[in-house]
Amino acid sequence: MLRECQVHGYFRGDTCPICGEEDKFLMNDQELERIGRTMAGGLRHFPERMDLDMDEQGFVSIRLLIAALKERNSRFHWIRPHHIIAIAETDAKGRYQVSGDQVRATYGHTIDLDLRLPTDDIPDELFYPSTEEETDILLETGLRPSDRRMVHLSRTYGNAHSAGSVRTDDPIILVIDAARAIEDGIVIGKAGHTVYLTDEVPSQYISLAELEEEELQ
Repeated sequence: MLRECQVHGYFRGDTCPICGEEDKFLMNDQELERIGRTMAGGLRHFPERMDLDMDEQGFVSIRLLIAALKERNSRFHWIRPHHIIAIAETDAKGRYQVSGDQVRATYGHTIDLDLRLPTDDIPDELFYPSTEEETDILLETGLRPSDRRMVHLSRTYGNAHSAGSVRTDDPIILVIDAARAIEDGIVIGKAGHTVYLTDEVPSQYISLAELEEEELQ
């Protein structure tokens, strides 16, 4: 459920997490999922299919995105700019960024872009989920993009474990010496709230992570 508190802004859920009021209804969970999936597809993978004029950093006009959403599904005739802004601002993973009257996906792209992500305050260590079959190969050869344009790293062991659980029940977590990699000239940018992107990670910066129980709390 997506709502707007007149005092505290947009939120997901039945009541405002700050004041407990229900306030203004924006969309239900089903609508949120369908619109979110279409947004992600257009902003990450196939802007041309939705006739989105995307700049080199991945931004598109919110109004053009709305027009494309309505074109693909006439039931969403009610969508206005504030609905897109609400989706972006309340996304728990920080998958979208709004700048003025434009919006973009912050990570997960399969198209070439110059995202120009912030590179300050990068954690000294980052994490990456692997499988039992590929771990030895990654430790030997390093990390390179596969189905996406950039290598996606996670802020914490728990974040990486959650991401890896999509592919395997028991992901093996690798730790990246981000501080040393950056010192050696590797550029790492912050994308979502817990996601960091880089072109590649050579093997000398990668090791097996040691699990501490609190990291999965």
